[in-house]
Amino acid sequence: MDIDYRVAFDLAPVGLILSRNRVIVDCNRHVCEMFGASRELLIAASFQVLYPSAIEFERTGSRIAPILNRSGTYADDRIMKRANGETFWCHVTGRTLNQSTPHEAGIWSFEDLSSRRPVKAELTAREREVAAHLMDGLTSKEIGKALTISHRTVEIYRARLMRKYKASNTGDLVHRLLAGD
Repeated sequence: MDIDYRVAFDLAPVGLILSRNRVIVDCNRHVCEMFGASRELLIAASFQVLYPSAIEFERTGSRIAPILNRSGTYADDRIMKRANGETFWCHVTGRTLNQSTPHEAGIWSFEDLSSRRPVKAELTAREREVAAHLMDGLTSKEIGKALTISHRTVEIYRARLMRKYKASNTGDLVHRLLAGD
């Protein structure tokens, strides 16, 4: 039996996007359903339409380029935005097709985590970034290095997150972020 790769791409159980220079070249049905947008709206659009803010789009692109350059792959959990403005946690995994110019062309998968990790508090762009790194188990110093901010600044954002999520300590905060409490 021959496999129709277009049908397989379109019916994959995860969202898939082919990109060129951070612009969506193609996407499957799952992406359209997940982000609540038509294929026509997404094709030829910048990935920025999937982010809560332009700042997060820019910061993420800058942060992942050297990692893609080194290893060719990248993965994280981050807050993304549906077409209706609703934010949700999403696991994103990508592979560049050319490590020397990582954004030139790539394939990306998206998994909606909202059923097990709802966004419970209104967070700023930086709070979302710090929260994502905390869930990865990074220390304040490691987060500061990844985001190119001081570890003291990270501690301020962590304290804000703890207040918003009514967490008693960092472990409790991570639990609440992961559980969506």
